[in-house]
Amino acid sequence: MTDSKPSKSARKREFLELQKLGETFISLRESELLAMALDDELLAAVVEARQIKAHGALRRQKQYIGKLMRQMDPEPIRTAIARLRHK
Repeated sequence: MTDSKPSKSARKREFLELQKLGETFISLRESELLAMALDDELLAAVVEARQIKAHGALRRQKQYIGKLMRQMDPEPIRTAIARLRHK
């Protein structure tokens, strides 16, 4: 009875990795962010995160960005960010 389902710890590591990937959007310039062709809801969450100054609220917003990232394929985003960093 071996399940192919990943453990809770493995899923949490994956979700935290997606959250960190989503957090990189906050530090990108506006033109770079628009070039990524992100989902409208994710783009709105990133724009809102840039305006938040309170630490707790920003942490929750980053978690929300991570939640939205779970619905997307992260590979195209990773390659686009890697291209931006190599410029």
